[in-house]
Order: sequence, then structure tokens, then C-alpha cells
Amino acid sequence: MTEARITVNGREAPIAPAPAHTTVLDFLRERGLTGTKEGCAEGECGACSVLVARPGVHKPTDWVAVNACLVPVAALDGQEVVTAEGLATLATADAPDAPGAPPTLHPVQEEMAVRGGSQCGYCTPGFICSMASEYYRPDRCAHGAEGGDTAGGHAAADGQDAEHGPNGFDLHALSGNLCRCTGYRPIRDAAFAVGEPAADDPLARRRDQAAPEPAATRYTQDGGTFLRPGSLAEALRVLRGTPEAVVVSGGTDYGVEVNIRSRRESWVVAVDRLPELRELRRESDHIELGAALTLTDIERRLDGEVPLLAALFPQFASRLIRNSATLGGNLGTGSPIGDSPPVLLALEASLVLAGVEGERVVPLAEYFTGYRQSVRRPDELIRAVRVPLPQSPVTAFHKIAKRRFDDISSVAVAFALDIDAEEGVVRKARIGLGGVAATPIRALATEAALEGRPWTAETVEAAARELRGEGTPMDDHRASALYRSAMLGQSLLKLYAQTTTEAVSS
Repeated sequence: MTEARITVNGREAPIAPAPAHTTVLDFLRERGLTGTKEGCAEGECGACSVLVARPGVHKPTDWVAVNACLVPVAALDGQEVVTAEGLATLATADAPDAPGAPPTLHPVQEEMAVRGGSQCGYCTPGFICSMASEYYRPDRCAHGAEGGDTAGGHAAADGQDAEHGPNGFDLHALSGNLCRCTGYRPIRDAAFAVGEPAADDPLARRRDQAAPEPAATRYTQDGGTFLRPGSLAEALRVLRGTPEAVVVSGGTDYGVEVNIRSRRESWVVAVDRLPELRELRRESDHIELGAALTLTDIERRLDGEVPLLAALFPQFASRLIRNSATLGGNLGTGSPIGDSPPVLLALEASLVLAGVEGERVVPLAEYFTGYRQSVRRPDELIRAVRVPLPQSPVTAFHKIAKRRFDDISSVAVAFALDIDAEEGVVRKARIGLGGVAATPIRALATEAALEGRPWTAETVEAAARELRGEGTPMDDHRASALYRSAMLGQSLLKLYAQTTTEAVSS
């Protein structure tokens, strides 16, 4: 292990003397890079967005946008970061400006400027970084025409939906950036107007080289230690000897505690870059998803192979969060309103728990034991999630929340049904629920009310009555218990309407 260092906008700098809990946001601002802003300090506004070089899916490196307010700077030891200030400097490095001329803008900055995408400017650098991440996505232009002016808002006329431009730009890339003054149309127009990166763009060329390897890190400052072990075995030995250590993966939950509740831990063990936790394997009877793969990694590598997960991803927080969040972290927190547990319960997933003595496989339905409690021991890690094969053909994920995207669910319902195509009988039903009990649960009574019965309105209405009684929903600021129960039953009725409509139209 060497001195912890980070490369920012092409220049290497030591992390010391920053305290171990220091976020990337605070580290950057202390060094004068004040374009990176703090808005919400919990990963909802996107004003702090920066780019990080990460292992890619279609190229060796992807430029990934993350919330700098949630990431400990020590977690980026040995890594490369680009801020809004560095975009133009790095992307135009081979074409320096003439003396006295204004600096050349990055293409994303140029489009935002000419289309009126910035007013007060507070949120603009974060938008710029999220937009640049999508700009450099290697397969973006393969999904649409090269560039094109869509300032008139007619993207759909070019065969695209309202959230995808003719240049392949996916507006979900901006779902974690909340604009408070300009409005979204000029920002969308700028996103739909960018073309392909130039052939001599250094940031584009950087994608063809390998991303930095994760550095084994032990950074101690001001009474706190941030540790990134070099292997799973080392991580497990540390947890065995340091039971008070806090395990952090993407940091999207822990970072909020640091910022909002001033949480300061003496030991933080990061597992997000452990290679043993970042594998995606396909076996004859299951798919194994590494617990430290980010949700974006899984989404792009599966590419719709598990339809129920594909339905989950766009509704799980925002792209900025999904670029850091992991299944292991979402399950490890044990939150009853996490979005992935209902889906994984419906898929009958199991968890591979690793300890010093070896591994054990626990069905997710037996994993949660109480509010934020589980069978996982303090010296164990979730190594992987196993999704059995074959999958049930009828699936759906219904998230009831106050906002369409980037929100916490009031109720989450996941369905996985096997309906006999000839007889129309429900052979198997698995239903996962979130937000209606102290833990994520299976709707066992509703499953029993469906299995072995015809998939008809009469069956579904009876099962919907059962579903309304599942769990122990409570009143809180997101929803009342009565509303939650009503939404459970309505969700099954909605699924029935969707499946019968699809059957008739097909």
C-alpha cells in the first residue's frame, strides 16, 4: 500500500490530510474546484455530479457520473476524476486556444449554452457531468442518428420515444439532476443535439485504455480508518478481527448518514472493488450476480435477459445512484422499503454469504429476520445473488411513489407468474412486497389463492382481496396504511388488465 492519491482533471494529488470521512465533494471544493456543488447532500439533486473512469461494458473504460457528495475520497485512491472545470481542458487538450481567446467549451457545455440550458448556474455543472457521461457512452450513437437538431421537441417523430433522442441520448442519464430554475426543455434540447465525440477527443480516446485498477488502501486520518482490502479473503479476516467495522459498497446509503447525521466511524471497510464480488456468471440453472456490481453494470451486462430486473432498474432511484449502488448494499442495509428485495423475492433468489470458514447459500425469503436485521453474521459478506432458471414468463414490477422517478417507494410489488398457455391456469405464483412490513416479504396467502386456479377476473379479484390483507402496513409521511393496502390489491388488478390486453392484442 502506498500513499493514497487521486487524479483530478489529469493532475495527481495526495488525499492527505483530509479526514477519513471526507467526501469527494468536500475534497474538490477545498482545492478550489467549486463548480461541484452541494445541494441536498443525499444524492437526490445531482449538483455534485463528477465523472469517474470505471471498467466499461463495451470499451475498456467508461466515464461514469457519480454523486461526489456520497463517495469517500479515500474510495477513489488511485482513480481518475473529471469535474465540470476539467471537461473542456481535457477534451480540447490537442487544440489549445489562441492567446487572448476565450476557452473552448466542451461540446456538451456548448449545447447547454446556446440552447439556454442554464440560468442561475448552480445545478449546471452537475447536469454537464451527467450529460457528458451519456455523451461518452460507447453504444449511444449506435442507437440513433448522429446528432441532429431537435430543439423543436420532435424526437418522437424520428422513431424515438420522448425520453430518447435521435442521437441515442437517454434522458434517464439526467434523472438524478434536479433543475430548479431553467426548466427541462432547453436541457433536453441540448442533450438531443450533441453528436459523436470527435476522433481526437482525449476523453473519448481514454475509453480505449484500461480503467485504473482498484488500489489496496489503508488510509488513517483524524481517528478514522478507511480500508480497501486487496482480496475477499483479506476482507473477511479484517471483519473477523474488527467486528465494529462498517462495510461500505456503493456508499449511497452510508454517505447520507455521514452528511446528514454526521456519522463518523473508526473503521470503514470498502468492498465495492473486490474482484470476487464483481463477477456475473451464467450457469445452467441460475445466473449469479456479484454483490458489488453496480446496478448499471448489471443492467447493461444482462441487457434485458431477466425482464423483472429490467423493469426494476429504471425505477430504482436515478442513474447517478445506480452508477454506484449495488445489490449487496441494498440487501445488506435490510431496509423494508428497498426496491430490489421485492423483485428478488419474486425471482426466488438466494444469497451467497461468505465467511472465513467458507460459504453458505441462504434463500432470500429466509434472509430477513426483523427490521434491518438478517441472518448474516457481522463477519460475513454477501458475495453474490443467485437468480434461478428458468424464469417465470409473466413478470411485472409496480412501484407506487410520489414521483415517477428518483423517489422512495410507498409500496413496491413484484410479480413472477407461470400461467399455462393452453389451459389458462396459474401453475406458479411468486409475489414480493416492500413497504408493508418490517421486512420485505412474500405474499404467501395471495400466491396460494392464485396457484392451481384459472387466470380469470374472478380468480384475480379474490386474490386481490387477499393481497390487500398481506403484511402490516403503517401510516407515515409517505402514505397511510389504508392507501398501502388498497395499492396492493390494485396492483394485481393492474397486472391482470395488462396481461389480458396483451393477449388480445397479440
